[in-house]
Amino acid sequence: MTEVPLHRDITVVGASGGGVEALQALVAGLPAHYPGTVFVVLHMPADAPSVLASILDRAGPLPARAAVDGGAFQHGEIWVAPPDRHLVLEMGRMRLAAGPRENRHRPAIDVLFRSAAVVYGPRVTGVVLTGSLDDGAAGLWAIKMRGGAAIVQDPADALYPEMPRTALDVVDVDHCLPLASIPAQLVRLAREPAMKGGGSAVDSRMELELNMASQNSSNIEQLDGIGSRSELTCPECGGALWEMQDPPPRFRCHVGHAYGMRSLVSAQSERVESALWAGLRSLEESEALARRLGAWARRLGHDFSANQYAERADEDGRHAEVLRQMLQTMPREASDVAAGGSSTEEAVRGSILPPEGK
Repeated sequence: MTEVPLHRDITVVGASGGGVEALQALVAGLPAHYPGTVFVVLHMPADAPSVLASILDRAGPLPARAAVDGGAFQHGEIWVAPPDRHLVLEMGRMRLAAGPRENRHRPAIDVLFRSAAVVYGPRVTGVVLTGSLDDGAAGLWAIKMRGGAAIVQDPADALYPEMPRTALDVVDVDHCLPLASIPAQLVRLAREPAMKGGGSAVDSRMELELNMASQNSSNIEQLDGIGSRSELTCPECGGALWEMQDPPPRFRCHVGHAYGMRSLVSAQSERVESALWAGLRSLEESEALARRLGAWARRLGHDFSANQYAERADEDGRHAEVLRQMLQTMPREASDVAAGGSSTEEAVRGSILPPEGK
């Protein structure tokens, strides 16, 4: 009996800033009988309305829906991760997980990509589109390690080039293409036989990282086995961070929060800024209180105490001005836009919805 060859029929796509327009263009270029299933993660705030599936459903011939926990799938469909849930693939079905954020996002691209790599191996094609910071790079690396194919949007063609550029820095991609050329390449890959047994076997590191996102399962001993403890702490929960020993460089805390290098720098910058604002508030309150106490002491004729309070108020005012100047001169990176989920704000606006009908 002749064995039917498997094909690259699992397509996973990740995008961030500028991703709505990029995803619309991508799905518009796919044929009605696409020989695979497409799964999409777009960075979005947890409380954003889930309208991306409707947008993509109207953008091209393939039906697009919001992913459902435990749902089955078949070829010729597009499934979109909903807000505030990781999209995880199992054999023949989807799962939605409320695990810890990765690269400051839930849903995270790395979670989808890693789950596809673990379960489907060489049948997977991963696509990293426009976006800031570095989500998707580690997941694309896992796809390549398991024998899958890797496509990255040409950074020169991307509205936000940092995410594609990071993926190119750490992954030996198969194709770096302008957006307009990606749909045709996906069709070619989906029709290719997947090399049976291609790529490396699933190792404990991939499984552990996947379990952290999908099952909230982790412990310190397991992390010691896949990374080394660093002197850094998690910006989200304050726990110790472990540095992963395989590429791309990234960090995890023992409850599962994960960061690429760029995502960690961005998160730490926000934490520093928050601390400076808190310090400014405290100094201004201290200055106001000292001036009030000084005025009260002077009304009572306690000039010595009044002068001491005045000196304290002046000192607090000088320190507050230093912090104010620091906050005004802090660098503002393009990555700040993606961290705020700008692409989702675009998605929510009804003006970008295509006309009714397929």
